[in-house]
Amino acid sequence: MRIYLAGPMRGIKDFNFPAFFAAEAVLMAQGHEVFNPARRDEEKHGKEVSKSETGNLAETVAKTGFNLREALAADMIWICLHADGIALLPGWEKSKGATAEKATAEALGHQVIYL
Repeated sequence: MRIYLAGPMRGIKDFNFPAFFAAEAVLMAQGHEVFNPARRDEEKHGKEVSKSETGNLAETVAKTGFNLREALAADMIWICLHADGIALLPGWEKSKGATAEKATAEALGHQVIYL
């Protein structure tokens, strides 16, 4: 299955990237293709994009040029055009982005997996 990985990032140390990478490894070991937004952010902006004690988006934008609009657009495009399912990390319901991604996936009839 092609799975989009969603969960909370802002306000969490290192933007929760360790949890994203751990979940990605588990899902891939199960044979799934995974779109991991943390991996995409690192590939586009370098490993510095995740280095934050507080998960402060404004600091990361200033430091790396990260663009939330571009990131969310890429996420939604992948969900709409490629995904068969969405996997949700704990705490997803407190994330505006993950909540929107889940709603989009559900609107398209994708399978929802709670990790």
